[in-house]
Amino acid sequence: MLEQYRTVAGYGEDEIVIERSRFIGYAERATTEAEAAAFIAKIKKKHWDATHNCSAFVIGENDQIQRSSDDGEPSGTAGKPILECIKKNGLKDTVVVVTRYFGGIKLGAGGLVRAYTAGTVAGLKAAGIVAHLLHRDVIISTDYHWWGKIENELRLGNHRVADTVYTDKVTVRVQLPSGQEDDFAERMTDLTNGQADISLGEKKYIEVPIEAVEETD
Repeated sequence: MLEQYRTVAGYGEDEIVIERSRFIGYAERATTEAEAAAFIAKIKKKHWDATHNCSAFVIGENDQIQRSSDDGEPSGTAGKPILECIKKNGLKDTVVVVTRYFGGIKLGAGGLVRAYTAGTVAGLKAAGIVAHLLHRDVIISTDYHWWGKIENELRLGNHRVADTVYTDKVTVRVQLPSGQEDDFAERMTDLTNGQADISLGEKKYIEVPIEAVEETD
């Protein structure tokens, strides 16, 4: 599993106008090629009367699935810029469709590239970007005698506590950034003089918002 990766937070949609042509950028998360294709088909159905519905997507941990479509625009002026904008932002599992309603003024190849890039940026900004940071659960089970020290350590360290269960013992599940779990477990062992039961749980990604969306050069 990757230590971290970026993707869209969810569905996003925004519109810009360039030389009287409307460019509507749509972005969505897709974890399979089938999901990406279904999203593209949905937008095409919604805008069946549009001049073009150009698209691109990047899927997989190693970006192993990449597709783009100019949908009738001159080759390389629409799908490729959309794809490059997705990749420039380091996004995975992301599909973008930019719908165009022609406004009567031809933009030329360079103008089309800039317009579809801008449409992509608009869609990505509307969707929002998140980082998925790999974390691992550390489960601590302890007598109430040691709980005060542990609770204080968790608070001072600003650690992410997923849940706490109070029975005859206290069991707390802490989510640590991947790579920090062993040192943390050692500190908890020292803090409790080895009296706490500590185990490692599953790994999972936690989403953190990111502000910036970049355009391609």
